[in-house]
Amino acid sequence: MNIDLSGRVAVVTGAAGELGRVMARTLAACGARVAIGYLTSREKAHALRDELRNKGARAMAVQVDVGCEESVNALPDAVGAELGEAGIIVNNAVAAYDWKTLLEQDVKDFEGQFRTCIMQNVLMAKAFVPGMIRAKWGRVIAISTECAISAGAGTGAYVAGKRGMDGVLRVLAKEVGEHNITVTQVAPGWTISERVRESGTQRNEAYENLVPLRRRGEDQDIANAVAFLASDLAAYITGVYLPVAGGNVMPCI
Repeated sequence: MNIDLSGRVAVVTGAAGELGRVMARTLAACGARVAIGYLTSREKAHALRDELRNKGARAMAVQVDVGCEESVNALPDAVGAELGEAGIIVNNAVAAYDWKTLLEQDVKDFEGQFRTCIMQNVLMAKAFVPGMIRAKWGRVIAISTECAISAGAGTGAYVAGKRGMDGVLRVLAKEVGEHNITVTQVAPGWTISERVRESGTQRNEAYENLVPLRRRGEDQDIANAVAFLASDLAAYITGVYLPVAGGNVMPCI
């Protein structure tokens, strides 16, 4: 049994980032044509585009501000002109900021998380779901976090954005399911990425001891979950918040 995304077009926001790059590579390896969304990391995005093309994949790099309606609305035409109509969107981008206690956190950081978590998912749905409805097939996949459940000290703005996103996506799942469109979330734990490997900081015993599998996850673990949910193997899975965190958080029933 293989994950075959041949003929599918995927848009990954934040695809020049640590986890996004691996998601884009994995979707391309499964046969998808991939649009690499980026905001400021133009050089990295274009390098990734060239890497995927050199491996025989169809790929493009496209700049997008996921919190700006005009920018997101321009995406479907840009992607469609080069790769075809997108049926898979992976809403991965998020604003970076310095975590502080809620009382110390700048209000602008909460607003940034609102734009890049909640509004990204609203705007991307408005831009791409109508095409999925016409095609009677689609995948909306959003990248959340284990922090949405663990709600650790200092994560207030991040958790607020991701929990708000969760509500939007659960509603969307109920509204578009009749059109054969699934809406899911992948929630990484504290993941080992290329940057972590380069710095040699993969191990953290204090964190690992909290995780039932006794290790940190790899970026490929996250990308594998995204590829699965994008495929027909996950055709009857929707509305789910899926932690890829080694059991560190477990949604309750």
